[in-house]
Amino acid sequence: MGARRGVPEPSLTRLVFRSPRYHPSHPTIEKASMSTPTSNPYSRSLIALAVLNFFLADARDGLGPFLDGFLATHGWSPMTLGVVATLGGILGMIATPLFGAWVDASHRKRLLIILPVIFVTTAALWTLASPGDASVFGGQSATAVVGAIIGPALMGLTLGLVGEKQFSLQVSKNEFWNHAGNVISLAGTFAATVFFGQNGVVGLMIFTALATIVAVLFIDPRRINHDVARGLAHDDGAPGPSGYSVLVSSRGLVLLALTLMIFHFGNAPISRLIAQDFSIQLGTPFRTTAITTGVSQLSMIVMALAAPWLIRRFGLASVFIMALCALPIRGAIAGSFAGFSSIFPVQILDGVGAGLIGIATPIAAERILSGTGRFNVGLAAVMTVQGIGASLSNVVAGWLTNLGGYGLAYWVHGCVAALALAVFLFGRSSIAPHRERDAEAGPRAAATV
Repeated sequence: MGARRGVPEPSLTRLVFRSPRYHPSHPTIEKASMSTPTSNPYSRSLIALAVLNFFLADARDGLGPFLDGFLATHGWSPMTLGVVATLGGILGMIATPLFGAWVDASHRKRLLIILPVIFVTTAALWTLASPGDASVFGGQSATAVVGAIIGPALMGLTLGLVGEKQFSLQVSKNEFWNHAGNVISLAGTFAATVFFGQNGVVGLMIFTALATIVAVLFIDPRRINHDVARGLAHDDGAPGPSGYSVLVSSRGLVLLALTLMIFHFGNAPISRLIAQDFSIQLGTPFRTTAITTGVSQLSMIVMALAAPWLIRRFGLASVFIMALCALPIRGAIAGSFAGFSSIFPVQILDGVGAGLIGIATPIAAERILSGTGRFNVGLAAVMTVQGIGASLSNVVAGWLTNLGGYGLAYWVHGCVAALALAVFLFGRSSIAPHRERDAEAGPRAAATV
């Protein structure tokens, strides 16, 4: 819901560098902020949220996993593609915490999803039409910056709709629909390229962008509790949002960010390298990437369905450990076997590792920052630090590939996960605080996805 008439939205600079304390009469707090979180899984807003996640899977990333395969078949080297990914990652990394602060303070969270989707789709179409330096470096860099707001906005929207108690379960549902959307999108891309060539990809991108926008508009803005959306479901003893020092003074948040930075340094480039390797071998970038990515997405759907039960049965910390242990095995298999059939176990393990990490991360951040009013900016800060690892890994992976081939890069990046596991085990109680409410939410997960 928009701000009250006559009260301007605070500028981005004020949102980041000032920390106004909460008061019931504060002008940025409106009546919609006091709405009750939606608990009915069949409400219009939660159905629209499911549809949003389904189509956003394709609309938020533009060319996404297809970019490397597409450019590799147009003569772009692994090192150059690594530079493209690194540049975009660094710019997105800088923008993410600023946008997280913006999401915390904004009452226009739906708009913060719609505008980036339009921009990202436009940049992707430009790259497809003319894959030159300007479209690739300029378009992908701008996409990274604008796309950085979608993650915090979606998490804030989710928390504001369902509340703290149902957040863990809803994140798993979001991931289920996100990965289901990815699978259907990949199958659609495969079919579109077979029957219509590149024009089919263009049509599919435009359709998913429009469907995403319609889904966002169907979410009732009156059902979004903006206090809950920023992590103020209950007070931590202060009269309102904590200062930004909470982000660096929280041991759990710092260790979570460090763990994810190492994990993504190891995991991020492997799927990209697989797409490049087999796209060049087979000469079919879109179809090859659709198959390799589709396998990991199907695995992630299984993980999204299993995650609520795993968290309830074994705890959030154990789910992190499962995810972190999957990566060394993935790297070893990819580095040992060169045939196309090896992509199946490799990408299944990607679904286990990245799939569980994607669910566990916002849940851990919400628990660590509960009551501070800084959930979105805190999650954005974590995403920024993990982005450092992912961005640096692309250049390193390109250098390793030039030095010793794809196999060397797979082995090195797979072994990095051992460090991430060690950091997590050192601070597991701070990174993944236990919450008794998980036991209540778990049994309802399968029935309400």
